[in-house]
Amino acid sequence: MKSMTQEKPTLKVLVTGAAGRIGSAFVRMHFQNYDLRLADKDVSRLEQHSRDIVQLDITDFNACMQACAGIDTVIHLAAEVSPDISDFMTTLLPTNVVGTYNIFQAALAQGCRRVVFASSAQTIEGYPQDVQVTETMPVRPKNLYGVTKVFGEALGSYISDTSDLSIIAVRIANVAHFSRGEQHSARDVAAYISVRDVVQLLMVSVQSDVTGFTIVNGVSDNRYKRLSIERSRKLLGYHPKDDSFSILAGKSDDAGDAMV
Repeated sequence: MKSMTQEKPTLKVLVTGAAGRIGSAFVRMHFQNYDLRLADKDVSRLEQHSRDIVQLDITDFNACMQACAGIDTVIHLAAEVSPDISDFMTTLLPTNVVGTYNIFQAALAQGCRRVVFASSAQTIEGYPQDVQVTETMPVRPKNLYGVTKVFGEALGSYISDTSDLSIIAVRIANVAHFSRGEQHSARDVAAYISVRDVVQLLMVSVQSDVTGFTIVNGVSDNRYKRLSIERSRKLLGYHPKDDSFSILAGKSDDAGDAMV
């Protein structure tokens, strides 16, 4: 007799920027949980956890359309991520602005359910360091990289408000490796997020049943947090494991990298 219980189909997930630090960690931790399509401009850096590998330049709209075909959820990590050295016209504009537009529009055109957009704490970095920032506060970028991420959030809001595409913008803060006794700036300690915590936040963003457009903050469970994560906890069920203060004091390990 066959069981009447029906298993949920495995989600088909596209990961752009899959060869980067966050993307590769997500793939290693979740390649058995999703049907992954891995996309990167340099596919030689991709680990062979998936048979579905795509060389993708996100500035090419037709390539983005092909990459999004048959996809349920896009985790959009591909970006120019060097705010202090990037030239706006030659790197930030084509990759972070045009590229994000292409991915969002391709996901919409191909009938995807959701885009999880890797935004950044740089969208609010202009606030004083002793201010804990929530998602409801006005954006306040301190550099042009942050400005491009503000564009992505605004575009996501517009597209979600005018369609059925759900977009979750995750403001990822300081993904770093900390060890006992190291010296770091107060900002970097308060903005720290471990690899395993950022991967978990992406995972719950994929799985969530929220609709429309949402911004959530991404830091670990630090004693003092640069960004509030109350919405991430309540809305998505995010449960960070690490605390930068405990790691630096030698009370715990940087489990994020240890697990990768």
